[in-house]
Order: sequence, then C-alpha cells, then structure tokens
Amino acid sequence: MKVISAGYPKTGTKTMTVALKTLGFNVYDFMENTTILGRDWEKIFKDGWITEDFKRMYENVEAVSDAPPNFFWEEIHKAFPDAKIILTTRDEESWLKSLVAQLRAVESSWTLKLMSLLTPTGRLTFKILLDYYIGQEIYGLKDSMLWKPFRRMVINEQILKLKFRKHNSHVLQTAPPEKLLVYNYRQGWKPLCKFLGVPVPSVPFPHENKGANIMDEWLATDPIMINIEKELMLSLAAIFIFCCIGGYYLFNWLPTNI
Repeated sequence: MKVISAGYPKTGTKTMTVALKTLGFNVYDFMENTTILGRDWEKIFKDGWITEDFKRMYENVEAVSDAPPNFFWEEIHKAFPDAKIILTTRDEESWLKSLVAQLRAVESSWTLKLMSLLTPTGRLTFKILLDYYIGQEIYGLKDSMLWKPFRRMVINEQILKLKFRKHNSHVLQTAPPEKLLVYNYRQGWKPLCKFLGVPVPSVPFPHENKGANIMDEWLATDPIMINIEKELMLSLAAIFIFCCIGGYYLFNWLPTNI
C-alpha cells in the first residue's frame, strides 16, 4: 500500500482514483472494495478488525479511495505506515449539495434496487454494505437508500455536515504531517505528482462523476458493475422462464379443474 485517499465521498474521490490509475497505481475504489473485499468489509463492520486484516486485504494493492477505506484510513495506515495520505477537500456547501444529489440518485435507481434483490454480488455491494453499513456509519442515515415504501429517504443535512467536519478534522489532527497532502482536484497534477514523487503526465487532469451522475458512469463503464448487470439479466431471464412454465401448467390445469 502506497497511497491512502482519505477524503469523504464527493470531494473528488472518483477523480483521485482515475488520477492515481493514470500515474500507474493499482487502485481499489468503492466497487473493488465492496465486491472483491466485500465479505471482509462485512465482517469488519459487524465484528471488528485487527491490523492483520488490512495487511491481508491490501497486500497486493497500491492505493485505496472512497468508502469504506476513507472511513478506516487510520487503521489502514497502521497496517501500512509508509503509505502516504491524501485528504481530498471541497467547500462544505457544494460538497453537501453534490452528496445529497448522489444519495437521491441511488434512491431513485431501480437498477440498483433490482441488483440488490436479484444478484448475489449486488446484494452484498448495495443492500448490505452501501445501504446498511456505509449508509448508517459513514453518512449517518437512518433510512434505507433503496427500499422505503411510499416515501423518500430522510436526509439530515446537519448530521452530514457534522460528520464531514469531524472526519476532516480528525485526519488533519492525526495524520503524520510529512505524509499528508491536503488536496483539491482543481490544483491539477503538479502538487499531487510532487507529493507522490512521480513525473507529471502529459494528459489532462481528469474530472470524474460530474453532477453526481455516478450511476450512469458505473452502469456504462465499470467492469464490475457490468458483470453485476449480467447477473441481473440472468436472474430476470430465469424468473421469466419460471413464470412462463408456471403459466403454461396453470393454463392447462384450469380447464380440467373448473
């Protein structure tokens, strides 16, 4: 482990992931963490952890970003004390607006709802980890993001702000100053590359998840999400075939039993 991106979601974490990949780092973002390491994270949230857990989980990973690693940045750094820490930042009001928009996008996505019910990977990623543990622990949500009959999810913006401030303050006060970079994606390549000790690439600096449209980006481009979509198509096909067979037998049973 070389880089821990400790910033809260919606502070440029997806942009940081793409930037680190461009610089040649092997990065585990939200999707890799919740699918490849999903059972490990479920155990951590439910039963706790030891430092050896993180050493094992990330022994072949060079960088982590987004939730849930950002929430556990300090524990991951204990496992990899030579790793550098990046705190991505953003002004509070624009961060809050963007995060709420993303939470509402998750809430309104029927694709995620179906994935959370009908696919094994989707159930772990969205229903168990995102909807339950990440929603409650990191965002402080009391409602489900995906299943609330007849009403919208309650989002307490004051609680979100307090969690955001507390997280940032803890990183600033606790991380070793010589290993910490406080960074805004608008600063571009130069401070990031200087901090990591790598040359500045010739490509423009990325800007991902604009306007909190991560749902569309995931569904269109993320290879893990595409595999979950395939699981969903197989599940829907199986349900369709089952209904057709059931309907056929019901149709043939009714005339002889009425």
